[in-house]
Amino acid sequence: MARRPLPRILSSGSAQIARSREIARTAADSATDVLQPLITVSRGLRKLAATARAKWAATPKERRGPTLLLVAACVLVVALVPYGPLLALVTLMGAAAWKGRERPVVKTGPDDTEIARLKGLYEALVPYFSVPDDPAPLFTHGGDWSGAFGEYAFDEDGRPTRLRIAYPPYFTDGEPAARTRVEQLLHAKSGRGREYHFDWDQEGNRLVMSVLSALPTTIAAQRFVTVPGETVLGFTDEDAVQRTVPVVAADGTEDAPAVVWRTGPRSAEPHLLAVGQPGSGTTSLLRSIALQALPHGDVLIVEGGGTGEYACLTGRDGVLAVECGLSGALASLEWAAHETERRLIAANRARQAGHPAPEDTRRPLWILLDRPGVLGHLAAADGRPDPQELLQVPLRHGRAAQVTVVVAEQFDSTDTLSETVRSHTRARIVLGPASAEQIEAVLGVAPHTTPTPHVPAGRGYARLGTGPVLRLQVPATPDPYDDATSETHRQAVLALLPERRTAADTVPVETVGFEPAGSDSAGFESVGFESAGLESAGLESAGLESAGFETTTLKTVPVSAVTAAEAVPASTPDPAPAPTPAPPRHEPDVAPLTPVAPVARHEGEPAPRLTADPGPAPRHAPVAAEG
Repeated sequence: MARRPLPRILSSGSAQIARSREIARTAADSATDVLQPLITVSRGLRKLAATARAKWAATPKERRGPTLLLVAACVLVVALVPYGPLLALVTLMGAAAWKGRERPVVKTGPDDTEIARLKGLYEALVPYFSVPDDPAPLFTHGGDWSGAFGEYAFDEDGRPTRLRIAYPPYFTDGEPAARTRVEQLLHAKSGRGREYHFDWDQEGNRLVMSVLSALPTTIAAQRFVTVPGETVLGFTDEDAVQRTVPVVAADGTEDAPAVVWRTGPRSAEPHLLAVGQPGSGTTSLLRSIALQALPHGDVLIVEGGGTGEYACLTGRDGVLAVECGLSGALASLEWAAHETERRLIAANRARQAGHPAPEDTRRPLWILLDRPGVLGHLAAADGRPDPQELLQVPLRHGRAAQVTVVVAEQFDSTDTLSETVRSHTRARIVLGPASAEQIEAVLGVAPHTTPTPHVPAGRGYARLGTGPVLRLQVPATPDPYDDATSETHRQAVLALLPERRTAADTVPVETVGFEPAGSDSAGFESVGFESAGLESAGLESAGLESAGFETTTLKTVPVSAVTAAEAVPASTPDPAPAPTPAPPRHEPDVAPLTPVAPVARHEGEPAPRLTADPGPAPRHAPVAAEG
């Protein structure tokens, strides 16, 4: 059967539709060309209107009235000037045409320079992400890089700032050495001098490399919003912690992500170790911790460097002592050890009796030791014990006794740190430029970023116990007495310092029964003490042995070696609370001091510093630093 031809309308309809579409497209293009000036002016007017609206929204309410009056005056002047409205219209059209002449260019892909950079990274990763037995390798020499790089971003210099890499499942991403080799390669190929973060998704076989922005250095020392027992060590990245604190920076008030260190009886990391290079900011960190601890506790500072970095804290309320010499450091740390034992015994007896712990045992005591290696070297040369040996009791039992130890040392002296200090300082900080191996040796794990060779003071890493490694920027807390300190930072530190103690707040040491070496007990009897020792105060040695401590006594310095400036609070009742007595300096072959009678106090006031001592070691008067 012969085929019948299709109707003419069906055979020629497709061609007519195509011609109609082409005519319509041509007409639209022609209209666009003709109306291009009008479109440009309209776009410019829209941008000018948006700019004017933003300016008006940013204008304070008290300035909007004068602004309207000025605009009305300008319009009136233009209306009265000959040809003024016409000139104003021409000017407006010209400004609109200039503002709307350019369209925003939408970037749909990398340019030639960026493509060359991605190809170089792809070729460099081929030896690490390929094996000869792979039938369909993802990384091959001369292969397609688009299948391996799913996401990328570049800065204005053409260097990658973010790169998402897909790697084959057989890559040993569970081995730190294999990951380190890839990270070093990407760091070198993407550009040195920046800090990179590598996020390994081992489950999805993805690696995301991103460039981290520098942490702000504009946050100075200030009173942070924390509760007693919390210390702000510094500030980190926004996605690293869940807590922020309001701070005052150079550009105003903001909420900054803070690294908060919690101390006290329930803390898992009661002590801190900070290590850094010279000038890295470890001393500023200790000053910052001391300023935050003083409102709620007492601070004992031992400076091994002898540079006077803590002179601003000398004689302040709550600062028990600032020791720079070896003798003063040994005496202070020995007092701290006995004070820790005394607190443990007092708290144990209170618990056995069903009472709360005494108030003087609940007030935090901070021991800040800067550069103990120097003091250890001097002690070894003089045939005296290492000061770190006296930290065994505060480090082991400090958490229960509300005693916190903070040690700062430099990298070249970390081998002088004792095993007790290393094992009990679970909170760790590394400041200043350091290699990944040095950081891992201090923190226990390698950092998650690539350390940079040049960092500002106070920049480093922190790790609290077994937590993650966090980037850290310590608040600027310089020495206010240093001439190189800026006026802003100087005033910020001085505003946080407590008031200085005056001579009226202290009494001579002789009034509490200190006697020269070799004297009899007449001096103690003159102020109401008996020479019988603990039994005269109503305390039996059996009570001490039942608490698990051996009965010991402390030896005090002669009265002739103590001046009126080195006095302590009187043992007589005083309505005003007195500062806690600082550790005395101990000398060999001197008579022990018997406990002091309790001091009456008003309700709600802190316990006086010279109280009845049930422990093996009484509390003694402070002695000023040598030199």
